[in-house]
Amino acid sequence: MMKHYILNFNPTAKHEWDRCILRDPLTAKRPDIAKLIAEAVGADTGSYLVSVNIEVQVLEQAVIPQAEQLSLSFPEVSVPSQLREVA
Repeated sequence: MMKHYILNFNPTAKHEWDRCILRDPLTAKRPDIAKLIAEAVGADTGSYLVSVNIEVQVLEQAVIPQAEQLSLSFPEVSVPSQLREVA
C-alpha cells in the first residue's frame, strides 16, 4: 500500500505538537497510522505481530521563507503648530 503525505517540520515551533506534522495532501487530516495498519491486516478479531516498513522519499520540498520584515516608509508631514488661546 503506497500512501503520500505532506510533512511540515518546524523545529523552532512554539509548541511541541506543531514541530512535526504529517497530513494527507487531499484532506489535510492527520493520518491514523494504527487504522491504516488494521486495514492492511484485515477485519478478523485477534492480536497480530506485524512488521511495518516505512520508506521515505522526499518528492518535493517547499521552503518556507523566514519571516520577512516589511519596511514601510511614511513621508514626513509638517503640521503647522498654531496655538490658540481659549478664553
